[in-house]
Amino acid sequence: MTITDPPLAIRMSLAADEPAPVVELNADGASPFLLVADHYGRRLPRSLRGLGLPEIELERHIAWDIGVAAVADRLSDLLGAHLIAQAYSRLVIDCNRPPGSPSSIPMISEATLVPGNEGLTRQDAEDRRRLVFTPYHGRIGQVIEQRRSARRPTVLIALHSFTPVYAGISRPWHVGALYHRDRRLPPLLLRHLRAEGDLVVGDNEPYAVSDTSDYTIPVHGEAEELVNCGIEIRHDLIEDDCGQRQWAERLARILAEIEPELGLHLPHVEKT
Repeated sequence: MTITDPPLAIRMSLAADEPAPVVELNADGASPFLLVADHYGRRLPRSLRGLGLPEIELERHIAWDIGVAAVADRLSDLLGAHLIAQAYSRLVIDCNRPPGSPSSIPMISEATLVPGNEGLTRQDAEDRRRLVFTPYHGRIGQVIEQRRSARRPTVLIALHSFTPVYAGISRPWHVGALYHRDRRLPPLLLRHLRAEGDLVVGDNEPYAVSDTSDYTIPVHGEAEELVNCGIEIRHDLIEDDCGQRQWAERLARILAEIEPELGLHLPHVEKT
């Protein structure tokens, strides 16, 4: 991010009639699974004037995780699981990147220049963090603490999708399990996905979680000592209603099968 203030810089604000950044579904759900979707929405605040991009660019994966919103909504309903999601585009601020990192407010995404992200001042970046990033992650943290106080077991699942081709290279995986330090859920998830028989399953593919490249799992999963895992679905498989429904049903069945294997009947230990 350039810390200058040229004419391209666009100051962000949210009007009173614009949606809140946090989307929630089934907040009273009884499931131990807490679903989060960092790249759920593709809205842009009117104040950013489309970030200088044509609408067709805002329909691409650079703006959001294609298909994840519908999968997350259905999965939340099927499991009775609380879903917390982000309504605004990752081009405004990426809610799965540490603030201040080069990819937090990208000036280029894949090969696309984002004019409205050029020349941002520190205050411009802070405005986006305050208005979008902080409410979203603040809500996740609040819910985790409420569940801990109620001695409810919590399993954090971060839902994402990925492109079939990146930088000219085809990606063969249909789905991937993403993780870092926590090795409780990922092996179970990998085993159950592979047992489906019709899937190419990625083990930390097409990405691996790290403290420098990710935010949600390191901060809300690992730092809070929760069982956690990311699930990445190739987005061409969930672009339409049929694929979204099939993947939500598949994941709901698999997660329900895994739940008793995690020993979640034990009281959740208070964090000290």
